[in-house]
Amino acid sequence: MKTITHLSAPQQLLDALHQVIPNCELTAQYLPDTPIQLWLIPPVFSNDRLDDEVIRKIWNETPYWIFCWASGLAMAQWLLAEPHHVKDKVVLDFGAGSGVVAIAAKLAGAKRVICCDIDLVSLDSCRENAKLNQVKLEYLDDLYQAEQVDVLLAADVLYDQCNRFFLDEFLKFAPKVWVADSRVKNFSHPNYIKIDERSATTWPDLDEAKEFRNVSFYKTL
Repeated sequence: MKTITHLSAPQQLLDALHQVIPNCELTAQYLPDTPIQLWLIPPVFSNDRLDDEVIRKIWNETPYWIFCWASGLAMAQWLLAEPHHVKDKVVLDFGAGSGVVAIAAKLAGAKRVICCDIDLVSLDSCRENAKLNQVKLEYLDDLYQAEQVDVLLAADVLYDQCNRFFLDEFLKFAPKVWVADSRVKNFSHPNYIKIDERSATTWPDLDEAKEFRNVSFYKTL
């Protein structure tokens, strides 16, 4: 895995990270089997000295953007391999996190790509990662302020059962919806069908159980 060492991490991202995990750094890293770089925590990060308060913050205030989650990586790799799904289209990346899926969609030839995330720090991460990859993205913190788009992409947003209602909400904003999730192996919904499974690892590797390295792909009928 290549790491760019001569770039300085964006200060606002470091400040946000240090509120949760003090003394942790961010490095610009290439993702496996992609040309995409992201600002992420180091691949080797020692948690031996994390006290109980830091661990509590990590669980309760997880800065999701410091990882490239397996489903996001799998969807990014898929978009780059099959760019016709988004080429020349207006795309919305829901729950964008680090922006990896949005960046992949733009590199695949999408006309416009909108990063949507309720977490403003995640949107900052998307902005900085877009600069890192020299792509232009748009940013939105409320799905219900979104325009109609051609394609809606959602990776790793169904981990919480309470988020399942979004499967219906997505249909209000796009005729084509693609969902990638490593936590949900199948869901029963009249408007979606499971079409594939792909293998991917969260990066940096969290040493997750093997079952979470299989990413299920779904699309609207």
